[in-house]
Amino acid sequence: MIEVQGLTRRYGDFLAVDDVTFSCEPGKVTGFLGPNGAGKTTTMRVMVGLTAPTRGRVTIGGHAYRDIPNPGRHVGVLLDAGAQHGGRTGREILQLGAATMGLPDSRVDEMLAMVSLSPKEAKRRMRNYSLGMKQRLGIAHALLGDPSVLILDEPANGLDPAGIRWMRDLLRGYAQRGGTVLLSSHLLNEVELIADEMVLIGQGKIVAQGDKRSLLASRGGGTLAVSQDNAALAEQLRRQGFEVAPAGDGLRVGADAAEVGRVALEARVVLTELRPSGGGLEDIFLELTGGTQREQVAGAGTGTTVDTGANA
Repeated sequence: MIEVQGLTRRYGDFLAVDDVTFSCEPGKVTGFLGPNGAGKTTTMRVMVGLTAPTRGRVTIGGHAYRDIPNPGRHVGVLLDAGAQHGGRTGREILQLGAATMGLPDSRVDEMLAMVSLSPKEAKRRMRNYSLGMKQRLGIAHALLGDPSVLILDEPANGLDPAGIRWMRDLLRGYAQRGGTVLLSSHLLNEVELIADEMVLIGQGKIVAQGDKRSLLASRGGGTLAVSQDNAALAEQLRRQGFEVAPAGDGLRVGADAAEVGRVALEARVVLTELRPSGGGLEDIFLELTGGTQREQVAGAGTGTTVDTGANA
């Protein structure tokens, strides 16, 4: 489990992280979302002892990272896939990690196979790797010690669609086996597919956190469902913990369409309409972090723009 309590990091007059508190639980993937310069990477660097906090603390399994013996066996970290010696081969990089953690060379072969780096690619020097290959090697290095916690900063960068799906399945399986995953990403659709919990940060502050269902419900989003028996559908949805409210001829549900469809199938209720009733995760993200975005976002249907400048 990762626990972040009152974490603050200041660089002179610049407040990079401002009193941040959240936790990541075993068996769950926690998505850590925010625009460039929001404080995600700084927070993750503090977690693994690369940056000292100005105030507050982070514990992993109840311990500060620096106090964990042989930390690679407990915490897998990928903050920068290119942060390895460019003259070393992929195999050499993993062999050094294995030797440091007291692992046999056979573990290196297991990891190379798991991330689909061929023997020929493993002999190639890091400087000649594509970004996608660097990401695969970085994930292999993070998982080398069979840790119980993973901290990953933008691990999907450079991966093709098949690679992204592979990573999604890998992390989902890891969490299902009881692992704790903190995943930073700007690929909102991917986070929406994989994350159990989400933490949104902007200008160093937490602006929202919770599961997708509660975030959508809290912003008036979710799904509009119209059925041949709205009363029966509403009863079944509420029984499963979803927030439901009347909306015209149907129901507004604090869940995505797939969840509503599943419940309707279980209740044997015929749906006649099923669509998003408001903004999805991307709209929620832009709304909550709008004041920290670098780009100017066009005002919905107004032809105006909103200056949402941010600092990278």
